Amino acid sequence: MDNDAELQELLHKRGEVPQHVAAIMDGNGRWAQQRSQVRYAGHYEGVESVRDIVEACSQLDIQYLTLYTFSTENWERPAIEVKAIMRLMAHAVRKERPNLMENNVRMKTIGDLSQLPKRCQREIQKTVRKTASNTGLTLVLALSYSGRWDMTEAARQLATMVANGVLDPEDVDESIVSGLLDTGSIPDPDLLIRTGGEYRLSNFMLWQSAYSELYITDCYWPDFRREQLYEAIRSYQDRDRRFGQVPVNGHTTYASDT
Repeated sequence: MDNDAELQELLHKRGEVPQHVAAIMDGNGRWAQQRSQVRYAGHYEGVESVRDIVEACSQLDIQYLTLYTFSTENWERPAIEVKAIMRLMAHAVRKERPNLMENNVRMKTIGDLSQLPKRCQREIQKTVRKTASNTGLTLVLALSYSGRWDMTEAARQLATMVANGVLDPEDVDESIVSGLLDTGSIPDPDLLIRTGGEYRLSNFMLWQSAYSELYITDCYWPDFRREQLYEAIRSYQDRDRRFGQVPVNGHTTYASDT
């Protein structure tokens, strides 16, 4: 057994491995600038991290990995950087298709894909179709996505359902709202990782991350590989996830303490 396989086995023996990991992949531009390179060079290197993290999550039997790939706010970046990112995205999705198939990874997307260039849409849709029957890790790419956009779209659907008499306002509860979000078929993240050292959610999965364990690292995304992922999982395993409850005599009971 090689060293990496041993580390993965130790993680499973150490404690519960999160079933849904989400990541805000921050720091690509700063990584490049520190090396006197153009900002989008960091995005190219960041693809290598994506490949390694996807493979490691698949090997660890993690069920879902959601990557904040491109936010609605990212459209405000310089046009040359946005164009480079879109070109890279189309290329990477096409190139990684065989690797996803080899690792039994299914790809899904959340966000407003209609905003993406047609070439990106075609490559993404082709990979989603190609990997649809895979049964291992589900890789979720958040593209032209934001938490507020997601909740606004869900609110529109709720308003329409109420206006059409399909739903009574009194019947609206958390499960209905969750089901109308773009992540309706995806469980909430257990662990949310942010690279690049910033302490904010940046409009990512605002509803879904209500009880996610947060892991913030100064490591820029292009330097975040499986070793750093394992450290994040170890941090997750050391936490006491109470979900607003408190332990009493070794058992868990409801309380207002969060």
